[in-house]
Amino acid sequence: MRNTRQRRQQIMEHLLQHGSVQVSALVERHDVSAVTIRADLNQLEAQGLVIRNHGGANLLRTPPQEHGIHEKDSLNLPLKDAIGASATALVKPGDNIILDSGSTTMMLARHLRNQRDVTVMTNGLNIAWELAGAQGITLRLTGGLLHQPSLSLHGMQAEASLQSFSFDTLFLGVDGLDLQFGATTHHEAEALLNHRMVERARKIVVLTDSSKFGKVSLHRIAKLDAIHCVITDSGIGMDYHDGLRALGIEVIIAA
Repeated sequence: MRNTRQRRQQIMEHLLQHGSVQVSALVERHDVSAVTIRADLNQLEAQGLVIRNHGGANLLRTPPQEHGIHEKDSLNLPLKDAIGASATALVKPGDNIILDSGSTTMMLARHLRNQRDVTVMTNGLNIAWELAGAQGITLRLTGGLLHQPSLSLHGMQAEASLQSFSFDTLFLGVDGLDLQFGATTHHEAEALLNHRMVERARKIVVLTDSSKFGKVSLHRIAKLDAIHCVITDSGIGMDYHDGLRALGIEVIIAA
């Protein structure tokens, strides 16, 4: 599975550089069968990133670029603060929660500093820093390798650290949320860790400003049927508001 993800990422990188790919060239480059390459291209087409043609595929939609955490912190800041404040209402004394890395989940961390009797596990160094001095918070870090752009920890150590825990709620940040493809992110290892987080939590809450709707990054975290609630801002379009509710997902609009 990891080789499949790596190959598809390399195919997308080639598409971003050249605009098109040929099955025959990809077969030679990756030393796999034409059937395997066609399956890769079909998956990328299902994500809405490419359009298939005879013998290959053309780039259709460019995945959003990854921004560093400090750049993200300055984007849509009032909206993220409102989303973080709204999410705080879902946290109660005695809760065990996961805070995924990210600029929106960091705003939730800031609003949690006065909470009491809450255990927080996080893979975000920025989130750990926000909560380090909070007297009522028991803080756990996943450990793992550092992805510098997002200040997030990932890898086998991070994934293994989740296995012995059961969490009430996961507050998940995303780089894209699409009605067909689900919740996605830029970085493969972060997507793998996020998927493990989804498996360990009873309730999955996505925190995202409305600019992320309709965007698809390369790596899927989860399909929408795994998500229970989305907290966003009033910029959400009616197609996404109604589409999410039709799937049984609670939509909370931050004031």
